[in-house]
Amino acid sequence: MSHANSILVLGAGELGMAMLRSLARRARPASGISIAVLLRPSTIDSQDLAKQKDIAELRSLGIELVAGDLAEESEDSLAAVFKRFHTVISCTGFVGGSGVQRKLARAALQARVKRYFPWQFGVDYDVIGRGSPQDLFDEQLDVRDLLRSQDQTEWVIVSTGMFTSFLFEPSFGVVDLARNTVNALGSWDNGVTVTTADDIGALTTEIVFAEPRIADQIVYIAGDTVTYRQLADAVDKLLDQNVRRTEWSVPELKRELAADPDDSIKKYRAVFAEGKGVAWDKSQTFNAQRGIAACGLEDWMRANLVPSESVALREVDHQS
Repeated sequence: MSHANSILVLGAGELGMAMLRSLARRARPASGISIAVLLRPSTIDSQDLAKQKDIAELRSLGIELVAGDLAEESEDSLAAVFKRFHTVISCTGFVGGSGVQRKLARAALQARVKRYFPWQFGVDYDVIGRGSPQDLFDEQLDVRDLLRSQDQTEWVIVSTGMFTSFLFEPSFGVVDLARNTVNALGSWDNGVTVTTADDIGALTTEIVFAEPRIADQIVYIAGDTVTYRQLADAVDKLLDQNVRRTEWSVPELKRELAADPDDSIKKYRAVFAEGKGVAWDKSQTFNAQRGIAACGLEDWMRANLVPSESVALREVDHQS
């Protein structure tokens, strides 16, 4: 049987580690809160230096390591693990492939955990709807339908928008610093909501312990909401550049996807270009309404891009 304030986090990737650090900080002064993380046995015993560093950090935080494989284990097997815990928070991402999110939700319901936070740390799947260019999003709607159809397990969905770092991921192609270009998805007036992994972890922790209790609802958070025009303007200003601006239309992106239908990046580009369910008013978010500061777009750029990119460019300008 689970006991109150026992929390299991699924996965320790970028978001999982941020979530675990934040939960552990909250657990220290509050008696009775215990934190555990489910990891593949190969991860726990890995000889990879980066993974060893993460494992050492988790142990130093007093987090219990639970061995398990979300992709390979059966629903029954996972339910037996989940049953020990009051709250399960999934930070798995889509790496397990099709069907894993449904399996995890069914396992949580079978285990009768008191609260379940599914992997929905992204866009507003209800607004996007079924049949979008990103086929994995239909499974997210299946999970929502499953959770809404029952009343034994409380659920909370945290909608975060895109991870801020992904907006600058070279493979995504929106901010292409190597080519001094910003590419707008669909339109320069399309908006996108972004939140850092650290803020998602911190704000989800606030939601977990919020009073009055948050249950059976979608909670929106945001580090920032910007248009692609505002994004290009920020790159110009903060990196002291004059970027080339290109608009990638929805028909163009859908043609590219049709020619390469298994390319996940092209699926994401097409979804965000359609401009539905990918941005919301920051003033209406949980963090804004509670007066909790979050990292905005320009804050992230100053911390991650300005020292390495802008300073070097300015030095070249001074020397010429």
